[in-house]
Amino acid sequence: MLAKTDWGHLIPHAGTMCLLDSVLEWDGRSIHAISASHAKVDNPLRGPQGLHAVHLAEYGAQAMAVHAALAARAGGMETARPGRLVSLREVQLAEEYVDHLDGHLDVHAECLYADENGAQYAFRIEHCGRLLASGRAAVIHPESSAAV
Repeated sequence: MLAKTDWGHLIPHAGTMCLLDSVLEWDGRSIHAISASHAKVDNPLRGPQGLHAVHLAEYGAQAMAVHAALAARAGGMETARPGRLVSLREVQLAEEYVDHLDGHLDVHAECLYADENGAQYAFRIEHCGRLLASGRAAVIHPESSAAV
């Protein structure tokens, strides 16, 4: 298990916007992180009604960022290249609000494709083994795209 202190400085998300708590496991292709921030009153994505499930896509995107950062570090780089989320596809949500759920969320991301221009991931967020959200996300590296 990797605590947030092991990887938090490797991603651009800071303070309460860093939604993940720790990484349970990861390898070159995937990551499994956990988070209990969905239930916190100070969650920056929380609205007057609570935390809408659509925001679970951000949990998936942050797992992607942590995965890319850990993979870059394992490859001898100091940090991963900055990325910009440009697309969400096939997003499915199992319920409307998730802040009432006790315990932690399991956040999974799997790299489907990556090169110097960007990456595509599949993500899923579960609670107690129940699927809450899933989809695919694409990230581009702005410096690479500008050069094309």
